[in-house]
Amino acid sequence: MIALLIISFLMFCYMGYVLLKPEKF
Repeated sequence: MIALLIISFLMFCYMGYVLLKPEKF
């Protein structure tokens, strides 16, 4: 389904963003 593809894409982007950005918290 399209919803599953969208969710997977968002999760992938989020994981990539978290892994690539420097953790400054």
